[in-house]
Amino acid sequence: MRLNMDYMIEMIWEYLALIRVYTKKPGNPPDLGPTDGIILRRGSTVEHACHALHRTLAAQFRYAIVWGTSTKFSPQRVGIHHKLHHEDVVQIVKK
Repeated sequence: MRLNMDYMIEMIWEYLALIRVYTKKPGNPPDLGPTDGIILRRGSTVEHACHALHRTLAAQFRYAIVWGTSTKFSPQRVGIHHKLHHEDVVQIVKK
């Protein structure tokens, strides 16, 4: 029965086009818990993640470091318009 629930939850995420992006503070491991992370729409950028965390973070944005499938190298330094993928880890650096 548990396998069917996992499959159903996965299909709901796929149908709603949602992704989960995890955050990382400098010098600390990423917060990868089941209740951690930011829920965003598929196709969201680093700017959307900044707005989800704090409304002034995008204005103070310098660059982000991303681990995951959305980058060619892991980790990679990216700009504010970089599109994120499901289960990417983002570390945001402010000015």
